Amino acid sequence: MDRFAWTNGLLEMNETLVIQQRGVKLYDGDDKAKLDVGVVLLTTHRLIWRDHKNHECCIALSLSQIIYFEEQAAGIGKSAKIVIHLYPVTANKEPGPYQQSKFPYIKLSFKEHGQIEFFRRLTEEMTQKRWETPVPQTISTLRKAPQTGKTRAVGIVGIERKIEQKRKETEQNISEAFEDLSQLMVKAKEMVELSRSIANKIKDKHGDITEDETIRFKSYLLSMGIANPVTRETHGSGTNYHMQLAKQLGDMLLAPLEERGGMMALTEVYCLVNRARGMELLSPEDLVNACKMFESMQLPLRLRVFDSGVMVVQLQSHSEEEMIASALDNVTDKGSLTSEEFAKLLGLSVLLSKERLLLAEKMGHLCRDDSVEGLRFYPNLF
Repeated sequence: MDRFAWTNGLLEMNETLVIQQRGVKLYDGDDKAKLDVGVVLLTTHRLIWRDHKNHECCIALSLSQIIYFEEQAAGIGKSAKIVIHLYPVTANKEPGPYQQSKFPYIKLSFKEHGQIEFFRRLTEEMTQKRWETPVPQTISTLRKAPQTGKTRAVGIVGIERKIEQKRKETEQNISEAFEDLSQLMVKAKEMVELSRSIANKIKDKHGDITEDETIRFKSYLLSMGIANPVTRETHGSGTNYHMQLAKQLGDMLLAPLEERGGMMALTEVYCLVNRARGMELLSPEDLVNACKMFESMQLPLRLRVFDSGVMVVQLQSHSEEEMIASALDNVTDKGSLTSEEFAKLLGLSVLLSKERLLLAEKMGHLCRDDSVEGLRFYPNLF
């Protein structure tokens, strides 16, 4: 922590903001720093931390001071962390919150997730080293890197060489890991494209294949899942996470909604989405918050809440008039219908069938007979 210096938080010349993440706690080695939770900003030149309440409490660390860094997985009651190992403090360092520290490393503890994306962007900046790019205006303003290794004792130089060697090995391992991950993502996208192609062929040749074959194909497609599910670790938390999740739901739910007549119960959507996401399960609260953004993001889906409190996801093109007309036509043709009978006719769930009948009753097109035999709907002749 003694490598940090006070700053006003403004970007310097030729410096660009890369990513920021809120809910980050600083550690001086293994000890919690005497600072509150705040926002950490990664720029092309520095690592900046700002208190979430007192914005004047702002400290910065030059990226050139970083030797190497590593991830520390979350545990029971513990947040995921990024451990950053640093060079020794320079003699001409600006004043900061700590005058001295017994630890040669700091930790960033991510209370609100987002560590995976932050680690990836930090890896990119440390590889590109954009802070070494000279400022084009004046050569005299270039910041000279500290020549720390030339003035130290032989023992310290030897330790630094070992650390530098380990850093290079770590960078190589990270690069190879990202190459493998990129290849895996390419294959995953190819599999999703293949699943869409098969789905289209099923629609085109609906009469040429049996119902059992269709069900088997669809189970295979569903088991392929989502290629890159939106998670809090990859997209942070808050509004941005729910917006990205809403976009992914908009792409995923179009085909199932069209197959089910344009409407699905939210509980059914929850099961379908989590089955496709595999291990990255979605909470009911996040699903509802994402669905509420359909309209504001102008997606072709809408979240609807019936008078009974039942929540459904429906296509934007799905009109209320069509639902009422369908319910009235079927009840008129059959003379009377229960929710179960109406569900069999349309291939819907009993819950959604009942809501459609209740909606038609509310608009005055149907009437009910509630007896010991159950609830039955009739055409309203008055």
